[in-house]
Amino acid sequence: MNLQDLVPKEKDDDRHIVKLKKLSFEEIQPIIPDLLEWLQDINWPIASDVADVLEPFADKLTPYLMEVLISNDGMWKYWILTIFGRETRDEVFLKEINRIATNPTRDEIDCEVDMEAQAILNGDYN
Repeated sequence: MNLQDLVPKEKDDDRHIVKLKKLSFEEIQPIIPDLLEWLQDINWPIASDVADVLEPFADKLTPYLMEVLISNDGMWKYWILTIFGRETRDEVFLKEINRIATNPTRDEIDCEVDMEAQAILNGDYN
């Protein structure tokens, strides 16, 4: 089976989640950007399953997460912070969380990404 075949195709496509959970970071790495796209809205049925696949690798995801955090998609940023930001100790990721908390863009304010960033920095989830 082609690795790309394991990426969900629809919002409720959970056929391959069990297989994805068995893969190592090195095995899953080529499809991480594709999987992150399913975290654009945590209300999608597949989103929490994809988050479960990626969370064990959270400390290795920073380069991919930074691509989302420099985008113009405020809601996606919000979900990335709620899924990965609360437990991170990665300095690069924390620096961007600090930037969002102290100098947010208009979109980050509108989508309350700045409030989530402030809560993370204040330890409101620990």
